[in-house]
Amino acid sequence: MKLDIKNDQRVILTLDAGGTNFVFSAIKGNEEIIDPLVLPSNAHDLEQCIQTVIKGFEKARDKVSADITAISFAFPGPADYDLGIIGNLPNFKAFNGGVPLGPILEDHFGIPVFINNDGNLFAYGEALSGVLPDINQQLKDNDSPKRFKNIIGITLGTGLGAGIVFDKVLIKGDNSCGAEIHNTLNFNNPDWNAEESISTRAIIRSYQENGGNMQGQDFMPRDIAEIALGSTTGNKEAAIKAFRTYGQALGAAIANTVTLIDGLVVLGGGITKAWDLFSGDMFQEINGKYKSGKDLNNRLSFRVFNLEDEESFNTFSMGSSKSITVVGSGRKIIYDDMPRTGITVSKLGASRAIALGAYAYALEKLK
Repeated sequence: MKLDIKNDQRVILTLDAGGTNFVFSAIKGNEEIIDPLVLPSNAHDLEQCIQTVIKGFEKARDKVSADITAISFAFPGPADYDLGIIGNLPNFKAFNGGVPLGPILEDHFGIPVFINNDGNLFAYGEALSGVLPDINQQLKDNDSPKRFKNIIGITLGTGLGAGIVFDKVLIKGDNSCGAEIHNTLNFNNPDWNAEESISTRAIIRSYQENGGNMQGQDFMPRDIAEIALGSTTGNKEAAIKAFRTYGQALGAAIANTVTLIDGLVVLGGGITKAWDLFSGDMFQEINGKYKSGKDLNNRLSFRVFNLEDEESFNTFSMGSSKSITVVGSGRKIIYDDMPRTGITVSKLGASRAIALGAYAYALEKLK
Protein backbone atom coordinates (compact mmCIF):
# COMPACT_ATOMS: atom_id res chain seq x y z
CA MET A 1 0.00 0.00 0.00
CA LYS A 2 1.38 3.40 -1.00
CA LEU A 3 2.09 5.84 1.83
CA ASP A 4 -0.15 8.90 1.87
CA ILE A 5 1.58 10.79 4.65
CA LYS A 6 -0.19 14.11 4.03
CA ASN A 7 -3.67 12.66 4.44
CA ASP A 8 -3.07 9.93 7.02
CA GLN A 9 -5.02 10.80 10.17
CA ARG A 10 -3.11 8.57 12.59
CA VAL A 11 -1.17 10.36 15.33
CA ILE A 12 2.45 9.39 15.96
CA LEU A 13 4.54 10.64 18.89
CA THR A 14 8.12 11.47 17.93
CA LEU A 15 11.43 12.26 19.61
CA ASP A 16 14.74 13.66 18.43
CA ALA A 17 17.21 12.40 21.05
CA GLY A 18 20.34 14.50 21.36
CA GLY A 19 23.12 14.14 23.89
CA THR A 20 22.00 17.35 25.65
CA ASN A 21 18.27 17.68 24.99
CA PHE A 22 15.32 15.52 23.95
CA VAL A 23 12.75 17.14 21.62
CA PHE A 24 9.29 15.51 21.71
CA SER A 25 6.45 16.13 19.28
CA ALA A 26 3.23 14.69 17.81
CA ILE A 27 2.49 14.47 14.10
CA LYS A 28 -0.66 13.84 12.06
CA GLY A 29 -1.00 14.25 8.31
CA ASN A 30 2.70 15.09 8.10
CA GLU A 31 2.20 18.17 10.30
CA GLU A 32 3.23 18.77 13.89
CA ILE A 33 0.06 19.19 15.93
CA ILE A 34 1.69 20.33 19.17
CA ASP A 35 4.53 22.68 20.01
CA PRO A 36 7.73 20.65 20.43
CA LEU A 37 8.56 19.84 24.04
CA VAL A 38 12.23 20.04 25.11
CA LEU A 39 13.61 18.20 28.15
CA PRO A 40 17.22 17.68 29.30
CA SER A 41 18.37 14.21 28.23
CA ASN A 42 20.06 13.16 31.51
CA ALA A 43 22.27 10.97 29.33
CA HIS A 44 24.66 10.28 32.22
CA ASP A 45 22.10 8.28 34.23
CA LEU A 46 20.21 5.34 32.71
CA GLU A 47 17.17 5.43 35.01
CA GLN A 48 16.85 9.20 34.75
CA CYS A 49 17.22 9.08 31.00
CA ILE A 50 14.55 6.40 30.56
CA GLN A 51 12.19 8.27 32.89
CA THR A 52 12.80 11.44 30.89
CA VAL A 53 11.82 9.60 27.69
CA ILE A 54 8.65 8.26 29.35
CA LYS A 55 7.79 11.64 30.88
CA GLY A 56 8.32 13.43 27.58
CA PHE A 57 6.06 11.07 25.65
CA GLU A 58 3.43 11.28 28.39
CA LYS A 59 3.44 15.09 28.21
CA ALA A 60 3.24 15.00 24.40
CA ARG A 61 0.40 12.46 24.56
CA ASP A 62 -1.54 14.60 27.04
CA LYS A 63 -1.43 17.55 24.63
CA VAL A 64 -3.18 15.54 21.91
CA SER A 65 -6.97 15.18 21.84
CA ALA A 66 -6.88 11.92 19.89
CA ASP A 67 -5.73 8.34 20.26
CA ILE A 68 -2.00 7.73 19.74
CA THR A 69 -1.24 5.04 17.16
CA ALA A 70 2.47 4.56 17.78
CA ILE A 71 5.72 6.06 19.03
CA SER A 72 8.55 6.57 16.55
CA PHE A 73 11.84 8.29 17.27
CA ALA A 74 15.51 8.79 16.60
CA PHE A 75 18.07 7.45 19.06
CA PRO A 76 21.83 7.11 18.63
CA GLY A 77 23.44 3.80 17.71
CA PRO A 78 24.92 1.27 17.65
CA ALA A 79 21.64 -0.51 18.21
CA ASP A 80 19.44 -3.34 17.02
CA TYR A 81 16.69 -1.01 15.90
CA ASP A 82 14.31 -3.75 14.82
CA LEU A 83 14.33 -5.14 18.38
CA GLY A 84 14.54 -1.70 19.99
CA ILE A 85 17.72 -2.56 21.87
CA ILE A 86 20.24 0.26 22.32
CA GLY A 87 23.91 -0.78 22.39
CA ASN A 88 27.11 0.83 23.64
CA LEU A 89 26.78 4.55 22.93
CA PRO A 90 29.78 6.91 23.06
CA ASN A 91 27.58 9.88 24.05
CA PHE A 92 25.14 7.93 26.25
CA LYS A 93 27.47 5.98 28.52
CA ALA A 94 24.62 4.87 30.76
CA PHE A 95 23.25 2.66 27.97
CA ASN A 96 26.37 0.48 27.73
CA GLY A 97 25.60 -3.21 27.75
CA GLY A 98 22.39 -3.16 25.75
CA VAL A 99 19.11 -1.61 26.95
CA PRO A 100 15.70 -2.74 25.57
CA LEU A 101 14.37 0.81 25.28
CA GLY A 102 11.74 -0.06 22.66
CA PRO A 103 10.18 -2.91 24.67
CA ILE A 104 10.24 -0.77 27.85
CA LEU A 105 8.17 1.89 26.09
CA GLU A 106 5.86 -0.67 24.46
CA ASP A 107 5.10 -2.19 27.87
CA HIS A 108 4.49 1.24 29.41
CA PHE A 109 2.30 2.77 26.68
CA GLY A 110 0.75 -0.36 25.16
CA ILE A 111 1.34 0.76 21.54
CA PRO A 112 3.95 -0.08 18.87
CA VAL A 113 7.34 1.63 19.24
CA PHE A 114 9.77 2.18 16.36
CA ILE A 115 13.34 3.42 16.73
CA ASN A 116 16.00 4.32 14.19
CA ASN A 117 19.02 6.60 14.19
CA ASP A 118 18.86 10.32 13.51
CA GLY A 119 20.81 10.14 10.25
CA ASN A 120 18.41 7.59 8.79
CA LEU A 121 15.27 9.46 9.84
CA PHE A 122 16.72 12.81 8.73
CA ALA A 123 17.34 11.36 5.25
CA TYR A 124 13.89 9.75 5.18
CA GLY A 125 12.18 13.01 6.12
CA GLU A 126 14.11 14.91 3.44
CA ALA A 127 13.41 12.22 0.85
CA LEU A 128 9.64 12.25 1.36
CA SER A 129 8.90 15.78 2.56
CA GLY A 130 11.95 17.97 2.04
CA VAL A 131 14.83 18.48 -0.34
CA LEU A 132 14.18 15.63 -2.78
CA PRO A 133 10.61 16.57 -3.81
CA ASP A 134 11.49 20.29 -3.64
CA ILE A 135 14.44 20.02 -6.02
CA ASN A 136 12.55 17.75 -8.42
CA GLN A 137 9.74 20.33 -8.48
CA GLN A 138 12.23 23.11 -9.23
CA LEU A 139 13.68 21.04 -12.06
CA LYS A 140 10.19 20.49 -13.45
CA ASP A 141 9.40 24.21 -13.19
CA ASN A 142 12.61 24.95 -15.13
CA ASP A 143 11.58 22.50 -17.88
CA SER A 144 14.53 20.26 -17.04
CA PRO A 145 14.07 16.56 -17.82
CA LYS A 146 16.43 15.60 -14.99
CA ARG A 147 14.91 13.96 -11.89
CA PHE A 148 16.46 12.43 -8.78
CA LYS A 149 15.34 9.37 -6.81
CA ASN A 150 18.16 8.91 -4.29
CA ILE A 151 19.34 11.04 -1.41
CA ILE A 152 22.08 11.03 1.21
CA GLY A 153 21.23 12.93 4.38
CA ILE A 154 24.17 14.03 6.52
CA THR A 155 23.84 15.55 9.99
CA LEU A 156 26.57 17.90 11.20
CA GLY A 157 26.78 18.66 14.89
CA THR A 158 28.29 17.04 17.96
CA GLY A 159 29.16 14.15 15.66
CA LEU A 160 28.70 13.06 12.06
CA GLY A 161 25.66 11.05 11.02
CA ALA A 162 24.11 9.93 7.75
CA GLY A 163 21.20 8.13 6.13
CA ILE A 164 20.56 6.80 2.63
CA VAL A 165 17.24 6.58 0.80
CA PHE A 166 16.99 4.76 -2.55
CA ASP A 167 13.80 5.57 -4.45
CA LYS A 168 11.79 6.14 -1.22
CA VAL A 169 13.28 3.04 0.47
CA LEU A 170 15.33 3.66 3.61
CA ILE A 171 18.54 1.62 3.55
CA LYS A 172 18.96 0.23 7.06
CA GLY A 173 21.54 -2.50 6.38
CA ASP A 174 21.72 -6.04 7.71
CA ASN A 175 23.08 -4.84 11.07
CA SER A 176 21.23 -1.52 11.40
CA CYS A 177 24.46 0.09 10.12
CA GLY A 178 23.38 1.26 6.68
CA ALA A 179 25.16 4.63 6.55
CA GLU A 180 27.98 4.77 9.10
CA ILE A 181 29.76 7.69 7.45
CA HIS A 182 31.45 8.66 10.71
CA ASN A 183 33.59 5.53 10.43
CA THR A 184 34.94 6.29 6.96
CA LEU A 185 38.65 7.10 6.74
CA ASN A 186 39.83 10.42 8.11
CA PHE A 187 41.28 12.80 5.52
CA ASN A 188 43.68 14.42 7.99
CA ASN A 189 44.82 11.52 10.15
CA PRO A 190 44.82 7.81 9.21
CA ASP A 191 44.60 6.86 12.90
CA TRP A 192 41.20 8.56 13.30
CA ASN A 193 37.77 7.97 11.89
CA ALA A 194 36.16 10.74 9.83
CA GLU A 195 34.15 12.12 12.75
CA GLU A 196 37.31 13.20 14.56
CA SER A 197 37.72 15.89 11.88
CA ILE A 198 34.01 16.50 11.19
CA SER A 199 32.45 17.32 14.55
CA THR A 200 32.08 20.01 17.17
CA ARG A 201 35.22 18.83 18.95
CA ALA A 202 37.17 18.91 15.67
CA ILE A 203 36.44 22.62 15.13
CA ILE A 204 37.33 23.47 18.72
CA ARG A 205 40.53 21.39 18.60
CA SER A 206 41.60 22.88 15.27
CA TYR A 207 41.03 26.43 16.53
CA GLN A 208 43.22 25.76 19.56
CA GLU A 209 45.94 23.96 17.57
CA ASN A 210 46.21 26.92 15.20
CA GLY A 211 46.73 29.45 17.97
CA GLY A 212 43.22 30.25 19.07
CA ASN A 213 43.10 31.07 22.78
CA MET A 214 39.95 29.82 24.49
CA GLN A 215 40.82 31.92 27.56
CA GLY A 216 39.05 29.51 29.88
CA GLN A 217 35.77 29.95 28.01
CA ASP A 218 33.52 27.08 26.99
CA PHE A 219 33.68 27.85 23.25
CA MET A 220 31.38 26.19 20.74
CA PRO A 221 31.59 26.23 16.91
CA ARG A 222 29.14 29.15 16.73
CA ASP A 223 31.55 31.22 18.84
CA ILE A 224 34.46 30.31 16.58
CA ALA A 225 32.32 31.13 13.54
CA GLU A 226 31.66 34.61 14.94
CA ILE A 227 35.42 35.07 15.35
CA ALA A 228 36.00 33.92 11.76
CA LEU A 229 33.39 36.41 10.51
CA GLY A 230 34.90 39.22 12.56
CA SER A 231 31.78 39.61 14.69
CA THR A 232 33.69 39.06 17.93
CA THR A 233 37.30 39.19 19.10
CA GLY A 234 39.64 36.24 18.84
CA ASN A 235 42.19 34.68 16.50
CA LYS A 236 40.38 35.20 13.19
CA GLU A 237 42.99 33.34 11.13
CA ALA A 238 42.81 30.29 13.42
CA ALA A 239 39.00 30.36 13.31
CA ILE A 240 38.91 30.53 9.51
CA LYS A 241 41.42 27.68 9.27
CA ALA A 242 39.35 25.54 11.66
CA PHE A 243 36.34 25.70 9.34
CA ARG A 244 38.44 25.27 6.19
CA THR A 245 39.97 22.10 7.65
CA TYR A 246 36.49 20.93 8.61
CA GLY A 247 35.20 21.55 5.07
CA GLN A 248 38.08 19.70 3.48
CA ALA A 249 37.54 16.63 5.67
CA LEU A 250 33.78 16.74 5.06
CA GLY A 251 34.36 17.00 1.32
CA ALA A 252 36.55 13.89 1.36
CA ALA A 253 33.90 11.92 3.29
CA ILE A 254 31.12 13.05 0.93
CA ALA A 255 33.20 12.25 -2.17
CA ASN A 256 33.75 8.70 -0.93
CA THR A 257 30.05 8.32 -0.12
CA VAL A 258 28.59 9.65 -3.39
CA THR A 259 30.99 7.39 -5.29
CA LEU A 260 28.97 4.46 -3.97
CA ILE A 261 25.49 5.99 -3.67
CA ASP A 262 25.09 8.49 -6.57
CA GLY A 263 22.36 10.73 -5.21
CA LEU A 264 21.60 14.21 -3.97
CA VAL A 265 23.19 15.25 -0.67
CA VAL A 266 21.41 17.30 1.98
CA LEU A 267 23.18 18.63 5.07
CA GLY A 268 21.46 19.37 8.36
CA GLY A 269 22.41 20.35 11.88
CA GLY A 270 23.71 23.42 13.65
CA ILE A 271 27.07 23.61 11.90
CA THR A 272 25.34 24.20 8.54
CA LYS A 273 24.86 27.79 9.72
CA ALA A 274 28.59 28.22 9.01
CA TRP A 275 28.06 27.13 5.37
CA ASP A 276 29.98 30.09 3.96
CA LEU A 277 32.99 29.21 6.11
CA PHE A 278 33.40 25.56 5.14
CA SER A 279 31.54 24.91 1.86
CA GLY A 280 34.20 26.32 -0.46
CA ASP A 281 36.84 23.87 0.72
CA MET A 282 34.25 21.09 0.79
CA PHE A 283 33.41 21.55 -2.89
CA GLN A 284 37.05 21.98 -3.84
CA GLU A 285 37.84 18.60 -2.32
CA ILE A 286 34.78 16.89 -3.82
CA ASN A 287 35.40 18.20 -7.34
CA GLY A 288 39.16 17.74 -7.15
CA LYS A 289 41.54 15.54 -9.12
CA TYR A 290 43.57 12.41 -8.48
CA LYS A 291 46.75 11.22 -10.11
CA SER A 292 46.92 8.18 -12.36
CA GLY A 293 50.55 7.88 -13.36
CA LYS A 294 51.36 11.27 -14.84
CA ASP A 295 47.73 12.04 -15.66
CA LEU A 296 45.21 13.98 -13.59
CA ASN A 297 41.65 12.63 -13.57
CA ASN A 298 38.45 13.91 -12.02
CA ARG A 299 37.90 12.40 -8.61
CA LEU A 300 34.27 11.60 -9.41
CA SER A 301 32.47 10.40 -12.53
CA PHE A 302 30.00 13.27 -12.26
CA ARG A 303 29.95 16.93 -11.25
CA VAL A 304 28.73 17.99 -7.81
CA PHE A 305 26.98 21.37 -7.75
CA ASN A 306 26.42 23.89 -4.98
CA LEU A 307 22.62 24.06 -4.93
CA GLU A 308 22.72 26.95 -2.45
CA ASP A 309 24.11 29.16 -5.22
CA GLU A 310 21.58 30.41 -7.80
CA GLU A 311 23.98 30.45 -10.75
CA SER A 312 25.27 26.99 -9.90
CA PHE A 313 21.68 25.70 -9.56
CA ASN A 314 20.77 27.07 -12.97
CA THR A 315 23.68 25.20 -14.61
CA PHE A 316 22.71 22.10 -12.63
CA SER A 317 19.13 22.43 -13.83
CA MET A 318 19.94 23.03 -17.51
CA GLY A 319 22.48 20.23 -17.88
CA SER A 320 23.95 19.69 -21.33
CA SER A 321 21.39 18.13 -23.65
CA LYS A 322 22.22 17.27 -27.24
CA SER A 323 20.66 15.33 -30.07
CA ILE A 324 22.24 12.01 -31.07
CA THR A 325 21.42 10.43 -34.44
CA VAL A 326 20.98 6.66 -34.61
CA VAL A 327 23.01 5.43 -37.58
CA GLY A 328 20.87 3.55 -40.09
CA SER A 329 17.45 4.77 -39.02
CA GLY A 330 18.19 8.44 -38.59
CA ARG A 331 16.19 8.42 -35.34
CA LYS A 332 17.04 11.24 -32.94
CA ILE A 333 17.72 10.69 -29.22
CA ILE A 334 18.04 13.54 -26.75
CA TYR A 335 21.04 12.86 -24.53
CA ASP A 336 22.28 14.81 -21.51
CA ASP A 337 26.03 14.33 -21.34
CA MET A 338 26.45 16.06 -17.95
CA PRO A 339 26.12 13.44 -15.19
CA ARG A 340 25.65 15.43 -12.02
CA THR A 341 24.34 15.73 -8.51
CA GLY A 342 24.24 18.49 -5.92
CA ILE A 343 24.60 19.41 -2.28
CA THR A 344 22.24 21.65 -0.38
CA VAL A 345 21.23 22.56 3.17
CA SER A 346 17.99 21.38 4.76
CA LYS A 347 15.17 23.90 4.61
CA LEU A 348 13.10 21.91 7.10
CA GLY A 349 15.85 21.96 9.71
CA ALA A 350 17.32 18.76 11.09
CA SER A 351 14.95 18.33 14.04
CA ARG A 352 11.78 18.74 11.93
CA ALA A 353 13.13 16.53 9.14
CA ILE A 354 13.91 13.82 11.72
CA ALA A 355 10.40 14.11 13.19
CA LEU A 356 8.79 13.83 9.74
CA GLY A 357 11.09 10.91 8.94
CA ALA A 358 10.09 9.18 12.17
CA TYR A 359 6.42 9.75 11.34
CA ALA A 360 6.76 8.29 7.84
CA TYR A 361 8.86 5.41 9.17
CA ALA A 362 6.12 4.46 11.63
CA LEU A 363 3.40 4.60 8.98
CA GLU A 364 5.53 2.46 6.65
CA LYS A 365 6.02 -0.14 9.40
CA LEU A 366 2.32 -0.11 10.35
CA LYS A 367 0.88 -0.53 6.83
